[in-house]
Amino acid sequence: MDRRFLMVLAMSLVLALVVSAVVYQISTGPARARSKQLEYRDLVAAAQALPAGGTIQRTALKVTKIPTELFPVGGFSRVEDVIDRPVISHILLGEPVLEGRLAARGSGLGLAPSIPTGMRAVSVRVNDVVSVAGFVLPGMRVDVLVTGRPPNYNGTITTTVLQNILVLSAGQILQSESRGQAINAPLVTLLVTPQQAEILTLANNEGKIQLVLRNSNDQQVEATQGEELMHLYGRTGKVEATSAPASPQPRTAPRARPVERPLVAAAPPATTDEIVFIRGNQKSVEVVGRKSPSPDGKD
Repeated sequence: MDRRFLMVLAMSLVLALVVSAVVYQISTGPARARSKQLEYRDLVAAAQALPAGGTIQRTALKVTKIPTELFPVGGFSRVEDVIDRPVISHILLGEPVLEGRLAARGSGLGLAPSIPTGMRAVSVRVNDVVSVAGFVLPGMRVDVLVTGRPPNYNGTITTTVLQNILVLSAGQILQSESRGQAINAPLVTLLVTPQQAEILTLANNEGKIQLVLRNSNDQQVEATQGEELMHLYGRTGKVEATSAPASPQPRTAPRARPVERPLVAAAPPATTDEIVFIRGNQKSVEVVGRKSPSPDGKD
């Protein structure tokens, strides 16, 4: 074999190795420098699903390592900061435990920690129709309508008393299901202000309420005037109070109606034949005979 060819081949291989080494150093150098500078931090996460309304126990938590630059806002690095705190929003398996999902320690269990300061939770009894056939789920927003008969008003009226109200729970369910299935619950709890709580309680006691679903992104408050029962049948105008009926008169015994008899013509008087005698200055009358008239008045 040609000696010159072998030398060229060897030099080519050496040059290729040198170029490869240089390229490798250039491409991996910044990555290795970043890996040396990357810092990790402990992050408390859920070792099991944590439903809303309960408190966090030590066995339901785990600690993982995460780059400092990826640490979530509101996360925890110590388990002691999370234990015994109520959960106000469902936390999934492996999800980081965040401050916004928890209530203050000692704020209570169940629904109470979910009520913001200054707000109230009012439960109203509903049925399948009132609760929109069971499709009212926690987290949805509804309007509240009431139907009743106001005092000193002769008619039935339906009006919207509350709008854009948040549903806290449906029955004992504090969190919507992931599949969004309907919940048949006899009670729906709404988040309202103290004044709205008074309105809702009065409407629930004095009339019939109806919940109306609305889009959660729709924050518009509509000004409605209510609908009266007479408008439903095509009538307009105010309902006028009807006057009290007159008191009935005492009934008296009916008068006897006279019996109508057929009219009979009176019989004409009987006719007589007379003869007048005149003798001088004396006049005398002598009856010759008496003739009774016929019933038809003919002789």
